[in-house]
Amino acid sequence: DGQLTEGTIDEDAVGAFGGEIVDTICKLHSNTRARQFVNEVATLAMRSIMHFGFSLAIDDESIEPEAEAQIGEAIANAEERVQELISTYEAGELESLPGRTVDETLEMKIMQTLGKARDSAGDIAEDYFDDDNPAVVMARSGARGSMLNLTQMAGCVGQQAVRGERINRGYEGRTLSHYLPEDLSADAHGFVENSYRNGLTPREFFFHAMGGREGLVDTAVRTSKSGYLQRRLINALSELETQYDGTVRDTSDTIVQFEFGEDGTSPVQVSSSDDNDIDVEAITERVLDEEFADEAEKEQFLSRASVDTNISEHQDSWKTGRTAGTGTEVESDD
Repeated sequence: DGQLTEGTIDEDAVGAFGGEIVDTICKLHSNTRARQFVNEVATLAMRSIMHFGFSLAIDDESIEPEAEAQIGEAIANAEERVQELISTYEAGELESLPGRTVDETLEMKIMQTLGKARDSAGDIAEDYFDDDNPAVVMARSGARGSMLNLTQMAGCVGQQAVRGERINRGYEGRTLSHYLPEDLSADAHGFVENSYRNGLTPREFFFHAMGGREGLVDTAVRTSKSGYLQRRLINALSELETQYDGTVRDTSDTIVQFEFGEDGTSPVQVSSSDDNDIDVEAITERVLDEEFADEAEKEQFLSRASVDTNISEHQDSWKTGRTAGTGTEVESDD
């Protein structure tokens, strides 16, 4: 019975991990109504695609020549800043960061400088894309990809990293035989200044393949490690259960937690959004409406309800009473 008055139905609204609309329908109505909503939204989306169409072409990542000139200028300024850092380092004037060596400080500052250059290139390219650009629509709606992918397609791929650092391995004293020994420049250590649309040079492509290989290996290793960790956690926690008194106990009736999760809140009923706070008043009204048939019974019940007393409110009067001699003194048996 709701109406979409403004905004966009995107991943934040109906996504698998953060769909606020689906969560709200489940809580306020039922799982059956939420299932019906998901099916109807999917049907509506398919009809819209059939009617309007949606496609992505190479030209959708094209930017104006002046934007390419601005991106080239931003990258040139970053490379100039990197050369200044290298000159300062070679002159022995570079100050190390706390807890870091001079070499580590140089690498960190170079990575930061080149990272800002890629972000600047992305911001420049993004300014030239309309909101109805298919790549922007996919990224912002959460359907596929991200704005970083669009940045790398249209602006600049950026620094390639292996184990979180610039590429330093290869030949003795240099990464490839195409560079001079002990060359610390951005180009010699894996910085890709071209975009995917413009194409990478052979040396950039080689460095890019090194970073991509690490991603493939990391995906395979992380999958096995996380799966084994989950299996161990399941075996370790399998005998724990929440009792009717709210405590968490094992099979020997040993109390592990006095209250589940330290707050007694069911994760199933908690919203994943930071903005969606628990509406205590609405819950109270709903419970009262279910318990009492009319407003008169509800008011009668509320009038009989005891009012919670905050002891701290009466501390001053107690102290005053003792000072005046009106307080009752209780002597200890000792």
